[in-house]
Amino acid sequence: MYDSIVIGAGIAGSVAARKLAEEGNHKVLVIEKRNHTGGNCYDRTDAYGILVHEYGPHIFHTNLESVFAYLSRFTEWYLYEQGHQVVARVGDRLLPVPFNLKTLHMVYEEKQAGELEQKLIAAYGEGSRVPIMKLREHPDPQIQDIARYVYENVFLKYTMKQWGQTPEEIDPQVTGRVPVLISYDTRYFQDKYQGVPAEGFTAMFENMLRHENITVRTSTDARTLMEFREKEIYFEGSRFEGNVIFTGALDELYDCQYGRLPYRSLRFDSEHLDTDDFQGGHSVVNYTVSEDFTRITEFKHLTGQRNTSGTTIIREYPFAYTGAEGEIPYYAIMNAENEALYKQYQELAGQIENLYLLGRLAEYKYYNMDAMADKALALADRLIHRAG
Repeated sequence: MYDSIVIGAGIAGSVAARKLAEEGNHKVLVIEKRNHTGGNCYDRTDAYGILVHEYGPHIFHTNLESVFAYLSRFTEWYLYEQGHQVVARVGDRLLPVPFNLKTLHMVYEEKQAGELEQKLIAAYGEGSRVPIMKLREHPDPQIQDIARYVYENVFLKYTMKQWGQTPEEIDPQVTGRVPVLISYDTRYFQDKYQGVPAEGFTAMFENMLRHENITVRTSTDARTLMEFREKEIYFEGSRFEGNVIFTGALDELYDCQYGRLPYRSLRFDSEHLDTDDFQGGHSVVNYTVSEDFTRITEFKHLTGQRNTSGTTIIREYPFAYTGAEGEIPYYAIMNAENEALYKQYQELAGQIENLYLLGRLAEYKYYNMDAMADKALALADRLIHRAG
C-alpha cells in the first residue's frame, strides 16, 4: 500500500514526505503522535485572536537559496526588514544580544568603549564571531574585562537556567551558538532571509502535506502500527520493505533499554494582557540574571499581527526531561558520555537496512530549520534515485 512511511510530521518528516510523494511518486504514510502536524513549529490562534507558537518562538532564517525557494512554494512570508532582534534585560537596561559593538558602547563610557572596540578588532578582526569561552582566554586584561561582563551578565545564569549546567560543562558547539560579534550588526541571526510564514507555520505544513500520494495519520503512535525487530520492520503485522524515515526520539523507539538520553524540556506559561504592547515593541526579551524563566515572547511583534485586541506573551521555564506524560524533549544535552549512549541506539537502528534516522531527536543533534529541511530534501532525493 505504501512505498515509504515517515514517522513524525515536523519539518524533517514533512519535507521528506512531500519530496518523496511529488518527485518520487511514492505512496507515503505520515504517522504523527500529536493531534497536529508541524512538530514544534506548530502555531495556532488563541482565544484572543492572536497567532501564537505553541512550543515557543520559531523564526525561520537561512542563506540557503534552494531551501528558501522550496519552502516558498507552500507559503508567503512575513520577512523581518531589520532581521530578528533580541534584547537581554540586564538590571534596568535592555541590551542587544548577541553582545556586539553597539552593546559595548551601551555598557562602557564613550572613550573606553572606543579603545575596547579597537582592541577587539585588532585581536579578532572586524566582523568576526568570537565564542565567549574563547574570549575569556585572551591575555589582555581589558578584553578579559569585556569577557567577564558578558559571561556574568549575559551568558552564565541564562545558560545555567537553560541547560542546568555551567558553560564549562556544555559542548562548545552549544556555547558557540551565541558568540560575541565584532560588528555593529544587532541582528540575532546574520542570514539573508529571516521571518515567519505569513499565515503561520501550521498552514505551511498543511500545504506541504496536501498531496494525493500522502496520507497523514495524526494522534497515532507509530508503535501501535509497527514493530521494529532486530533487522526487520513490520507494519500492521506484515513485513514492510519500503523506506521508513524515523524522526522521533531514538532511545524511546527502543524503550530506553540502554538508559534514557538526556534532554532539556520547557514549560510555557501563557498570559494575555489588556495592553497594546508589553515589551516596548520587542518580540523576544531574554532574562539573563535572576528570574526563573529564560525569556518572554510577545507574539504580535514576532509575527507582525495588526488589529489585535491586547497582547499575548509566553514565559519559558526550562527543566530536565524525564519522559513523563506531557513532557517534550527539546534540546539534546551533547557531551561525550551522551554521545556514546546515543551510538548504542544508533547501532541498533543501523541493523535495519530500510530505516533512516532524520532530525534533532533521531540524530541527537541540534539543527536549525533550514539545515533540517536541506538534509530532508537530500535524503528523499537519495531514496528516489536509489529506487530508480
